[in-house]
Amino acid sequence: MTHGTTDPLHALAREHLPHEIAERWIGLLRPSLRLDKATGTGTDRGAGTGTSTGTGNGQGTGHGQGAVSVVGRLGGLPELPESEEWPVWEGHGPLSFVASLDCAALPSAGLDIALPTDGTLAFFYFDGQLDDGTAVVAPDEPDSRAGARVLYIPAGVPVTERPAPEGIDPFTAIPLTARSETTEPYPWHPAVYREFAPMPDDHPVWGEDFQEALSDHFEGAEHRIGGHAHPVQDEVEAEVAHGVLGSPPWNDPRIQEEALRWVLLAQFDSDDDAGMMWGDCGVLYWLIRPEDLARRRFDRAMFTWQCS
Repeated sequence: MTHGTTDPLHALAREHLPHEIAERWIGLLRPSLRLDKATGTGTDRGAGTGTSTGTGNGQGTGHGQGAVSVVGRLGGLPELPESEEWPVWEGHGPLSFVASLDCAALPSAGLDIALPTDGTLAFFYFDGQLDDGTAVVAPDEPDSRAGARVLYIPAGVPVTERPAPEGIDPFTAIPLTARSETTEPYPWHPAVYREFAPMPDDHPVWGEDFQEALSDHFEGAEHRIGGHAHPVQDEVEAEVAHGVLGSPPWNDPRIQEEALRWVLLAQFDSDDDAGMMWGDCGVLYWLIRPEDLARRRFDRAMFTWQCS
């Protein structure tokens, strides 16, 4: 992947790191799509609660002078095929609808993951509305994995807007637009260790000035497709790998190896406008292996979440 020389992360690396290390670190950057609230002056048709019956994704795009292209939305009500039941975690109850994305509208050609070029992705999560947060969805608890789902609805399949199940209060519908953004790896991501091993404690990548500059680069809620995840705690790939491997000791070297096999599909931040609060200002993460993404095996995506 070729990154533009004007990218701010390139500039930060070259300002704070020795030249050879900066160029190697830049090689670890990955493209993503940042999802922002759509605020164009045109009419963003289909970005709210959708239509009652239709074929396709129901997201729509903005039209009119000054409009922005709507690629999906947070919250609202999902549009699902007649044959698709609202996702349920058996023994706990229905999941909450988090977001939907129109794959045809996403400018995904510049990503390094193979997103579908049409159809809709719909994300659901058991957010604690029904049990006051007692049940926790976690990758190292196999029985809890039904508490988070990604549904892929192919283009042309008839869909109908579904009312929320009893006890589920839908989140406020927020239309989303997308823009390309380069992302950097978490400082202790296994890809960083692989690139710079062996890494002494005073390695420049971990330097205080460089890490503070990266921290200052972050802005607002991070809803994102692809790229590197922005963890609230530690690397989310290791959490998923730990669960996939059956929760071995954390110093098991297989965890780092397995973590390198997973890429971020999507992350959804806490968002006041949508009424979303994941724990204490947390973030939801869905990860997937590239080979499963290429085969559209979204049932094999793994979920984790972190909060402050």
